[in-house]
Amino acid sequence: MAEESNARSAAAEVLAIAAHRDDVEQTCGGTLLRMHSLGMATAILDLTRGEAGTRGSAEERAAEAAEAARILGVSRREALDIPDGRVENTWENRLKVVEVLRRVRPRVVILPYWTARHPDHATASTLAYESCFLSGLAKIETGAAPHRPFKIVYASLYADVRPSFVVDITPFIEDRHRALMAYKSQYANQTTGSGLFVPEEEIRERTFAEARHYGTLAGVRYGEPFVQKEVGLIEDLTLIPVQSL
Repeated sequence: MAEESNARSAAAEVLAIAAHRDDVEQTCGGTLLRMHSLGMATAILDLTRGEAGTRGSAEERAAEAAEAARILGVSRREALDIPDGRVENTWENRLKVVEVLRRVRPRVVILPYWTARHPDHATASTLAYESCFLSGLAKIETGAAPHRPFKIVYASLYADVRPSFVVDITPFIEDRHRALMAYKSQYANQTTGSGLFVPEEEIRERTFAEARHYGTLAGVRYGEPFVQKEVGLIEDLTLIPVQSL
């Protein structure tokens, strides 16, 4: 069911779930690096193995994902066997995600934003959200104890929405880029897919510009945007970050 890499420990405080290998690197890789720097265990679950991609093979992307995980410092990364290009919100697929949630037992889960150009991304968001709920139901038996994450946030980098908050990734921007560029089968210049993919020499400029934009919104140099559905809660007005004027 699952193909694993960089699996040093089962439990992690933060779990990022995405449809494809390299989605996490693009949308929340810097945040995973920051959480790792704070001493938290992090993990990644890719729902597919990338076998339908224009470039590269599932085997190439597995090796690249392992290298990217090493750079990001994640404790565990695995890929399910959901068909690439056919991510569907079925009971069977929800149970596959539930099984991982109960092993990893994250407090925070990062999901793709629920509206996206690629159908797999949008479906992955709904599928994973429903799996987080089901994972807490004791009568759904998977061989592991029930577990429901405390918090779900949505990586909204490519969504045309105002973020609820931004994570400062300034110290980690170079390693985030290195993790993304570990996917040589996807981002190195080549004839295959040249009309679909951004030229390699432009990737750094574009990704840094996006991070700079969101960092500026939050008063830092580089940032990654997120949306939460819940209302925020504070106790001390004087400690709210980001200057108003």
